[in-house]
Amino acid sequence: MSATWIGVGVHILIEAILIVRVMLRPHREPAARIAWVAVIASLPVIGILAYLLFGEVNLGRRRLARKRTVASELSSLPTAKSPIAEAAREVPERYHSLFALGRSISGFDPVGGNSGELMLDSNAAIDAIAADIDAAQHHVHLIFYIWLTDNNGLKIAEALQRAAARGVTCRAIADGLGSRAMIRSRHWRALIDAGVEAAVALPFKTPLAGLVGGRVDLRNHRKIVVIDGSITYCGSQNCADPEFRVKPKFAPWVDVMVRFEGPIAQQNQRLFASDWMTSTKEDLRDALREPPTVRSPGFPAQVIGTGPTARASAMPDLFESLIFAARRELVITTPYYVPNEAMQSALRTAAYRGVDVTLILPARNDSWIVAGASRSNYADLVDAGVKIYEYAGGLLHAKTLVVDGNLALIGSANMDRRSFDLNYENNILFYDAGLAAAVRERQQHYLTTSRLVTRESVAAWSGGRRLWNNTLAVVSPIL
Repeated sequence: MSATWIGVGVHILIEAILIVRVMLRPHREPAARIAWVAVIASLPVIGILAYLLFGEVNLGRRRLARKRTVASELSSLPTAKSPIAEAAREVPERYHSLFALGRSISGFDPVGGNSGELMLDSNAAIDAIAADIDAAQHHVHLIFYIWLTDNNGLKIAEALQRAAARGVTCRAIADGLGSRAMIRSRHWRALIDAGVEAAVALPFKTPLAGLVGGRVDLRNHRKIVVIDGSITYCGSQNCADPEFRVKPKFAPWVDVMVRFEGPIAQQNQRLFASDWMTSTKEDLRDALREPPTVRSPGFPAQVIGTGPTARASAMPDLFESLIFAARRELVITTPYYVPNEAMQSALRTAAYRGVDVTLILPARNDSWIVAGASRSNYADLVDAGVKIYEYAGGLLHAKTLVVDGNLALIGSANMDRRSFDLNYENNILFYDAGLAAAVRERQQHYLTTSRLVTRESVAAWSGGRRLWNNTLAVVSPIL
């Protein structure tokens, strides 16, 4: 038998083994299985390499073991008790199941006694964070997926250095890919020299290194700030200028950030600690035993953290449950809408139930793949009565969801498969008519710079454009 035929036989055997592996992997949607089987079978060599590099959610054995150890250590800590937990009874009974779902994901009960303020814009959020850092007395903890060496990025870095100089304990985590320019810069070194404890979440590796050390595109996408255990920030904003000079043609980046005070800060503190203890092995459990600050009166809220090591389908389960909870109105903003079938169906069903459903997306997306895959869903949504608007005032990066004007979710998670399966995300679910109204008003402001996607405009797309969008949607489960 010639060497050529032996090579062909080996190749077919490898393909067969990988296809069987695809079919046997747990927690994978049929669409993703079909897409991967097609890629492996139709693209010799390239398909095999693609699956080995990106086909499975592999954090790496050492990091996974460390994550599990940290999770076990943190689970032994006491959670908030009465009277804080009693305040959470303000949540209407129809929403109890939503907070129960959140607890099944992160282990946090909803806690009352919180206050919240929606920041005016990105620059105002950075100024507020810097001011809180300057006022910090004990510690500052923060995580950013993208931390740039621009005006806002350096404003936070300098505030951290000032805090460290006066004896405040400052710990900062930056993602190894999203913040690589900052991590490699002299400013990162200056932070460390000033006494700031700095760590890199998921250090960036070359794709081939992922074959042995874990998948390279798993990222820490969180944006968390905790100050003195009583103040926390949550939202979509990275530590950067809205001009976002790494992708200036899509600017400005339009974000939402909320400043919270109260026991909810302790839940974000615990989420920070899980990342810090995984990255540095420093034990922060003593810091997590501090009694929480309660704002009276205050509203109930709950931190929901997801990621590759959380239970399967955690983020899409939450989105879909919130959609089904809507009775009158549902308004959503997200930069990346690449849903699974269940989520697409949930939105359509909400509109069919008579809910006033509005979905606001960016008119120009920084990902052409997401843009096409997202628009492949427009026709079904519009036909069902979902109102789709495309925001033209920059890249709408805000991730917000408001149910019936009083329940809201904000955070870092997008409605796409990266946030569902690959990224570590942080979100806060809260019940408060006042703060929810502020978020709803911000969503309404976006609509003033948006254009409605009509049934006629979608029908007017050329066959080539529809083919392109639908092709991207078919391969989206593997991207």
